Amino acid sequence: MNRRELLRAAAALPIAHTALTNSAFAQGAYPTRNITMIVPFPAGGQADLAARPVAAALERILGKPVIVDNRAGGAGGSIGNAQAARAEPDGYTLLMTLSSLAVLPEADRLFDRPIAYEVSQFAPIARVLADPTLLAVPASAPWQTLQEFVDDAKKRPGQIPYGSSGPYGTLHVAMEMFAASAGIKLLHVPFRGAGPALTALLSGTVQALASAPGTLKQQVADGKMRVLANWGAERIASFPDLPTFKELGYKDVEFYIWAGLFAQAALPAPIMNRLREAMAQAVKAPEVVRTFETAGSPIAYLDAPEFSTFVAADSARLIAAVKKIGKVE
Repeated sequence: MNRRELLRAAAALPIAHTALTNSAFAQGAYPTRNITMIVPFPAGGQADLAARPVAAALERILGKPVIVDNRAGGAGGSIGNAQAARAEPDGYTLLMTLSSLAVLPEADRLFDRPIAYEVSQFAPIARVLADPTLLAVPASAPWQTLQEFVDDAKKRPGQIPYGSSGPYGTLHVAMEMFAASAGIKLLHVPFRGAGPALTALLSGTVQALASAPGTLKQQVADGKMRVLANWGAERIASFPDLPTFKELGYKDVEFYIWAGLFAQAALPAPIMNRLREAMAQAVKAPEVVRTFETAGSPIAYLDAPEFSTFVAADSARLIAAVKKIGKVE
């Protein structure tokens, strides 16, 4: 599949439908056994933050255990995404993943690697969270403002290390988008997920990190980190004093890290409908709402049709950004 075909596939992300005679559905009312929710990252990142409260709520609604499975094999989430894509389309293997879903196959093409999966293999069920990314540095770092960070990076090209969840994952693309706009060169240090990258920032192994508000709020409140800028178009309630990159003169620097639940494209319509209904209930559960609001990442729910349209538009924008960034080791 070439890049043009990929964009068409993203625009046509299916709300899954297959015949009711599908053998998995014919075996009885769904669900009849445990459900696995793959998170293609280690604990501590945005996808994991989204998955655990939702899984607990779905377990109560569906009446069967929903087990969060952190398949943190690195590659920016590509390995876990691919495992979910290859799973039987029976509703028993779901995927809670991030906006890098469409970026990673494009990165494979960029480097002429085998394509791990295609976006067209997935059917969106519901968006859970959607936050602008924030630029965080250790509290001990010398930079008090974004301008100080940029000025230092220009004096020391390639010497300021920043962490990411893996090559061409959400955190990598966000940082390279900023670096390209600022005309600076940073040192990319990829980790197996956002959680390990956050730990590396706290330990001083890296000096900068793009991350979601929900994974940074407590660390900033505890005085362990400071945030310098917000990738969103507007300021956010959890960090009202934090300026956006656009406010600071970087007009093309805008990036969001969303988390959403997916199944396989061939999932039978009755199972898809049951999962959509369950997710609509889950995101309204008081404990789910409270958990996300406490973390500074309020619910940003979209049902499958709206989420499908959103993913197509966001994927096209991110793929364009990857093409502009090009090959970055």
